[in-house]
Amino acid sequence: MGFDPRREDRRRPFLVYLMGPGVGDENVFEAEHADESEVETVLGFRPTHAVNVSACCNGGIDHMATAMLTAAVMDVIGGVAKAELLDGQASVVAGLPGLLGIVDDDWMALGTAEFLRAWVEQPAFRLLK
Repeated sequence: MGFDPRREDRRRPFLVYLMGPGVGDENVFEAEHADESEVETVLGFRPTHAVNVSACCNGGIDHMATAMLTAAVMDVIGGVAKAELLDGQASVVAGLPGLLGIVDDDWMALGTAEFLRAWVEQPAFRLLK
């Protein structure tokens, strides 16, 4: 049976949730951020809360929408994006505006909403699953 666009599921669900003291599962937040001394060094402070944005789909458009939704959330509440990188992506993001640093042996980029928007424009853009 071939592709039938009438049967394609066009829903694009996203999960957006908060974590940190007084919000969500504090233990999960602490566990996820326990070994991030490099993050603290780059930022100059220890993050206290997190807003996670993730897509429940894995197409290219889902990766772009996730990055843009994250940037929009950051426009409202501020903060720093922590994006896990695929092999070889550190060199792709290294010169982008709004990049604050690359840590964790080139596996994580820290940046502003401007960084996320600039990264989406790169031909090699892809978020880690």
